[in-house]
Amino acid sequence: MGDSTVTTLEGREEAVPHPVADSSDRGLLRRLRTPRRPRLWFEILLIAVSYWTYSLIRNAVPEQRAEALRNADWIWRVEHDLGIAVEESVNHAVNSVTWLIVGMNYYYATLHFVVTLGVLVWLFRYHPGRYAATRMVLFATTGVALVGYYLYPLAPPRLMNGGDFVDTVMVHQTWGSMASGDLKNMSNQYAAMPSMHIGWSLWCGLTIFALASVPWVRVLGLLYPAATLVVIVATANHFWLDAVGGILCLAFGFTVARLWYGALPYRLPQLVPPVSRPRPRSASPR
Repeated sequence: MGDSTVTTLEGREEAVPHPVADSSDRGLLRRLRTPRRPRLWFEILLIAVSYWTYSLIRNAVPEQRAEALRNADWIWRVEHDLGIAVEESVNHAVNSVTWLIVGMNYYYATLHFVVTLGVLVWLFRYHPGRYAATRMVLFATTGVALVGYYLYPLAPPRLMNGGDFVDTVMVHQTWGSMASGDLKNMSNQYAAMPSMHIGWSLWCGLTIFALASVPWVRVLGLLYPAATLVVIVATANHFWLDAVGGILCLAFGFTVARLWYGALPYRLPQLVPPVSRPRPRSASPR
């Protein structure tokens, strides 16, 4: 089976094998790369398991306090050399306005998850053809960030030795942050590089800007990562350069999706093409 015969010039028939395995492998790869309508139960399970795994690995990375503090001192010196070491000034200025810094504390603790899940739901509902590829960007971004947490432990500014940063969650006793207070023992305090607040918010912003049809919504999409950048600095949870790390991780995520699907997620069809079923062959006349 799988062979055909050809007649040579000498009149003998020779078997010519068909590349059955190669064609089936290419067919499987093509099917995996073809956008399909996402299944709600599978997506909920996948997101839940993925976030649980991400949190488990992130928090299982050894909290190398001494190395994390040395790295924070080095980052701070580099930013001084570059003339961008303004985190302390921003932290103190915003902290002097109580309602503003309290709002930023809650922003930091909640919108990171709420907006990201909201964009995923929006993609699932209105852009099913782009959903899987765009989700792949987010997952690849988060996955490579775990490598950064393991290889480069970094203390946030609020935990620096000799620093004058204000831990705004501790000072204002706000709820919900895994960074300070009673919840700090549940989270790795030295996983500040790269910033996934920036990686995820920029993913959300670019997705909204690229796919939304309402102009003011597209503007909000661009403002969201910009506001997040101010928040992570004002609350002393990240350096500016942590944000650069988050951007690089997102670039990696887009590269993975581009290589897998052959196009950027936003250029894929909005809707999933219907599955064509082979027509039954009609009986040939005898």
